[in-house]
Amino acid sequence: MVREWNRNKCKHPLYGYGASEILSGLPKHTKEEDLPGSSQQAGDVGAPSTAQMSGDGSPTRTNAGAFDAYHGARAIVKLFQCSQCSYPLRDPTTLPCGNSLCKNCLPPLHKRENITYPLMEGRSEGFLCPFKGCELEHSVADCGTDVTLNKIMDVLKTYMANSRAESSEMPLLLEEKLDWSSLVESNIDVMPRSRVLHGGRIVSTYILAEMGELHYSSDVAYSPVDQGTEGSIRELDLATLGVLKEMVQSETECQVCYQIMLDPLTTSCGHTFCRKCFARAMDHTNLCPMCRRRLALLPSVVGEPSNKRITFLTQHLLTDLLTARLTVAAQEDMLDEESQLPLFPCTLAYPQMPTFLHIFEPRYRLMIRRAMESGSRKFGIVMYRPYGSPQGGPHFMPYGTVLFIERIELLPDGRSIIETRGLYRFRVVETTMLDGYIVGRVQRVDDIPVHEEEIIEAQETAITVPEDADEATQIQHMPTQRLLEMSIEFVERARLQSARWLHQRALAVYGQPPSDPAVFPYWLASVLPISEAEKYLLLPATSVRERLKITAQWVLRLERARQ
Repeated sequence: MVREWNRNKCKHPLYGYGASEILSGLPKHTKEEDLPGSSQQAGDVGAPSTAQMSGDGSPTRTNAGAFDAYHGARAIVKLFQCSQCSYPLRDPTTLPCGNSLCKNCLPPLHKRENITYPLMEGRSEGFLCPFKGCELEHSVADCGTDVTLNKIMDVLKTYMANSRAESSEMPLLLEEKLDWSSLVESNIDVMPRSRVLHGGRIVSTYILAEMGELHYSSDVAYSPVDQGTEGSIRELDLATLGVLKEMVQSETECQVCYQIMLDPLTTSCGHTFCRKCFARAMDHTNLCPMCRRRLALLPSVVGEPSNKRITFLTQHLLTDLLTARLTVAAQEDMLDEESQLPLFPCTLAYPQMPTFLHIFEPRYRLMIRRAMESGSRKFGIVMYRPYGSPQGGPHFMPYGTVLFIERIELLPDGRSIIETRGLYRFRVVETTMLDGYIVGRVQRVDDIPVHEEEIIEAQETAITVPEDADEATQIQHMPTQRLLEMSIEFVERARLQSARWLHQRALAVYGQPPSDPAVFPYWLASVLPISEAEKYLLLPATSVRERLKITAQWVLRLERARQ
């Protein structure tokens, strides 16, 4: 029976000593190692060097990063091992930093202070990341079971159990080769293990890890017990690797594009998608494309780390498929709308908010027709400069919003009325002219990652503000949730006073005030009668807290004007 090991409560199954005793000379958390024979790297399973070596001194991978079934058996098994407990991953959990570990290997939890956004279950509890190179504080709410890895490990465990039961020939001696540099120099008598097992190099190495007798940083030397069976063992490993590839391929298909995952991104609910596929899905809704769970905020997909474990599984087991996928992706990038985005200088628009436009100029009729014919249904909208263009500069502001055409009504004379919804913000990098209208190369603008939002809020709200401080100073140090409540309360008071700007028609178009702090400022700017120059400040703001401070300043000024 496999012995469970909780690194904080019991002894290491490999050496019989407490983990803290063995690793006391290392950094605060367990040292994270690269694949066998490669240089040490921080984080999860590391990328191997081009000169990977197995226990017998042979190369462990073929060209382009693919692992060889026979010589790379140890590196293959390491792809499925937890770096914290050395067992094959059990109930794998992927952290916000992209590293994965067993759920039982999560460090002790502590209460998080001065954090109110995002407001969701589990955000008040956190832990320090055990991976070297990260060591940030993670929220429990961001650490759901990794659905893809969990499925892979379930299928793998069943296959290995069947292979072990069926293997009765070709015994193999496995000798653990400890990586002494990863263990502290001490007087503890640490002894490597050896076992005679069956099933070829891959299966027997996995069984050794499953028994708790193969440390994550250790290598393995293999010796056939019966001479002359080396060729048969090699063939068995080739067959095993073929099965592993099929397992991994079937579970690493993105459920948006149905191709092998490229730059995989894992959500807080545990589902993984190609980064670009997920970004496109989030442009239209904040529901997970798989489970339809409402994500607490509009994710900043550009700044979020990739799922390292899935990245390395595809890189080293599905090398050919990944190479072909990268080639196709490179061709798609050349046609990406961000490189040739039609621009419509007109007015302000915001993500998630509707915008209605009357298109009558011939050049913009052409622009809209091309957007519809191409299937993208997208164009960018930018605001005219309020005080004229600078000498030699563009006549519009640099930040804008990509609009998606949801409905178009063509009029008999060629004009059209279009209903659009904002997708995401952008900054114009450079522009050219195409058939009379502007085409621009733009850079997408996303919010900073959630953990940075939390750090900013914790720092600003931890400062004690004097009671006699002015209201503007108090706003700077308010909790994020309180900033939202302040603006919502202002809207409710305006509703009770029958404010003209909060009429029923506006509510019919823009809806009721959203409770999502990431979206509320855009809603308020859409209905509030203040200058376009002030509303424009929301577009370059990359922090939810920053945007709420802007809206709170609007509320403060309007309340003073009413008095």
